[in-house]
Amino acid sequence: MPNQKPVHVDYYFSVNSPWSFMATDRFIGMLDRYGATVDVMPADLSTIFPQSGGLPLPKRSPQRQAYRMVELKRWSKFLRIPIVMEPANFPSPEEIPVRTVIAARHTGIDPLKVAREIGSALWVHDKSIADWDLMAEIVQQLGGDADQTLAVAREPQRLTEYKDFTQKAMGAGVFGAPTYVIDGEIFWGQDRIDFVERALAEKSGK
Repeated sequence: MPNQKPVHVDYYFSVNSPWSFMATDRFIGMLDRYGATVDVMPADLSTIFPQSGGLPLPKRSPQRQAYRMVELKRWSKFLRIPIVMEPANFPSPEEIPVRTVIAARHTGIDPLKVAREIGSALWVHDKSIADWDLMAEIVQQLGGDADQTLAVAREPQRLTEYKDFTQKAMGAGVFGAPTYVIDGEIFWGQDRIDFVERALAEKSGK
């Protein structure tokens, strides 16, 4: 259909989440295939969980923690993404990578690709993502101006935006990461991303 408005996705994720990371390349491919637009919004799960009945990993039952490891191994093998199952740097403090992702939204760098490289640094290379030098490397790797982007990242407004994204996530009914919202419909989890593609195909007419 000519002149049809592109389908839009609100994407909520956590920079520490292996599931967010493992879905990113597939999600980028879908956006490209269907010409969809995306709003990339890191959200604070430590704020969302108490409001939604979720628990941080250390507080989950042993059975749930054990099954999480089973699923990580399954998906890592299936997707051929060789992640470190128990990285020494997980979880990393989130402020620096979150600031960088949000700054990318303002400086012309693809924030989704920034998020992917942050996830790779943590889950493939077991690096601490709470590191400004690492953030500079990622920005440069993606062709951005590291000095400019990190200057924007350090501005206090970035944390205000982070809080706003978190509030928007809760208002949309988000309770975990990654979550994709299309026309108010929630798709939670990287294992639901095939349904995201179906929605994009249907709504884009492709």
